[in-house]
Amino acid sequence: MTRRVEVVYDGEVLRPLAPLDLQPNGRYRVTIAAKIPKPRRKMPRSFRRILARARDLGIPDLAEQHDHYLYGLPKR
Repeated sequence: MTRRVEVVYDGEVLRPLAPLDLQPNGRYRVTIAAKIPKPRRKMPRSFRRILARARDLGIPDLAEQHDHYLYGLPKR
């Protein structure tokens, strides 16, 4: 049986990120390979231009109340 399991190394032991259905004190062979991150795709130019113009307006509920701030409607 072969299975891939993601683990975290805390400096002393490998700890699985999910429960394993293995028998205690059983013998197992472990192969260790570093998890290689996927290469980041380049962000489209149009999106980079929008991000360059983004500003924090200091309005904490802007996303929820955008109609109020944009059109002057009452807050919900």
